[in-house]
Amino acid sequence: MLGVVRRKIGGCRGVPSKIIGNSLRSAQPAVYAHAENFSARNEALFLCGSYVQVKNFSHHIFQGYSPCLKPKREFGNMLLREYPCPIQNRMFSSENSDLVDALVPFMGESITDGTLATFLKKPGDRVEVDEPIAQVETDKVTIDVASPEAGVIQKFVVKEGDTVTPGTKVAVISKGEASVTHVAPSEDQSGKDTQSPPPPSKTEIEVKGPKVDTSTNEKPKVISAAPPKTSASEPQLPPKERERRVPMPRLRKRVATRLKDSQNTFAMLTTFNEVDMTNLMKLRSDYKDAFLEKHGVKLGLMSGFVKAAVSGLQNQPIINAVIDGDDIIYRDYIDISIAVGTSKGLVVPVIRNADVMGFADVEKEINKLARKANDGTISIDEMAGGTFTISNGGVYGSLLSTPIINPPQSAILGMHSIVSRPVVVDGKAVPRPMMYLALTYDHRLIDGREAVFFLRRIKDVVEDPRRLLLDI
Repeated sequence: MLGVVRRKIGGCRGVPSKIIGNSLRSAQPAVYAHAENFSARNEALFLCGSYVQVKNFSHHIFQGYSPCLKPKREFGNMLLREYPCPIQNRMFSSENSDLVDALVPFMGESITDGTLATFLKKPGDRVEVDEPIAQVETDKVTIDVASPEAGVIQKFVVKEGDTVTPGTKVAVISKGEASVTHVAPSEDQSGKDTQSPPPPSKTEIEVKGPKVDTSTNEKPKVISAAPPKTSASEPQLPPKERERRVPMPRLRKRVATRLKDSQNTFAMLTTFNEVDMTNLMKLRSDYKDAFLEKHGVKLGLMSGFVKAAVSGLQNQPIINAVIDGDDIIYRDYIDISIAVGTSKGLVVPVIRNADVMGFADVEKEINKLARKANDGTISIDEMAGGTFTISNGGVYGSLLSTPIINPPQSAILGMHSIVSRPVVVDGKAVPRPMMYLALTYDHRLIDGREAVFFLRRIKDVVEDPRRLLLDI
């Protein structure tokens, strides 16, 4: 028998004898039982030293040697035929250079994972380099997973709704031109349903034979069941079939957590005022065409409120400050956050250094950030930071509200809809376009005096924009 083993092993040319000599560990009991003397047993034990190398031999390439599959198969078949021992086998496979993986990109220093929201492509679709194929929704932004190479999507390895981290493989892309048919992960088991049921057995046929009519001429007794009594205190709830349960988006979860933390942390207090929009609206009406022609952007009302907020923060620096432990941090810069409502949730992009920007620069930055927020292409860096927030609920028709502070800031300004109301001017009641303003602030840091002065400054600047020009 050992001679047979030697001949089988000798058939593998170019393979180190050390590897083949350590190839029969799993066959040790059987070979040992067939050995006729002590020498043969020792030789058999030597040959059986580490069969574990043979099970991996078919998928390893040793330096200076080429893989040999046929002797390994013959040797394995011989062991299976002569010695009933378990043998593991895996065919040789190598990485195909035509296949590339699409990975989840880096999401940001403060983001560790996300949810795969949707696939933008399907298996078999042609994609170009850096073309988005999927979107990952994080706590703050939506990130695109781009194709690293031009080719055809072979398959997706994750499902919509799965949690992914940076570096997670999302899809396999082939550099070839031909499209590939792919079965979605949810349809992998569909083939099992297509099998025809087995024919019924003889016993089943006998059981399912013609039924014997055992009914008699007696009339059945009719028992009328009384309707169940319902307690007057039990509410009549709608059936569950009329309800829908969907997972909450990660952005909505993050917004909910931050707003609740804000309520639990800050001693929030809101003060109100109203502002006459006549002069600011007249200013926009008089110069909107010239402004658009020179700067390429429309003149809106938000730029006026941003510049008014900057003036108020410069007059009341405590509004621009923040509590950090037992310290107060005063900021010598002004970054205004603008709350933007999107279909996926609320995002707050930041206008950097608003104190050194003009009306045109503010309008351009607002338009750019709002467009990115609605398209879902805004980055985390464009939303990080911010020293003061402006929320314009008036675009949705809100008349009055109490906004919640955007942590870690200390105050937020709420704008509302413009409504024509009677106002007393020079002793006469005249209709004027009026807007309610609301300032919510952290009462731990900001007193009512500073809050009222700040809101009053905004009112003065909006009602008379010439104050900005004269700095009074």
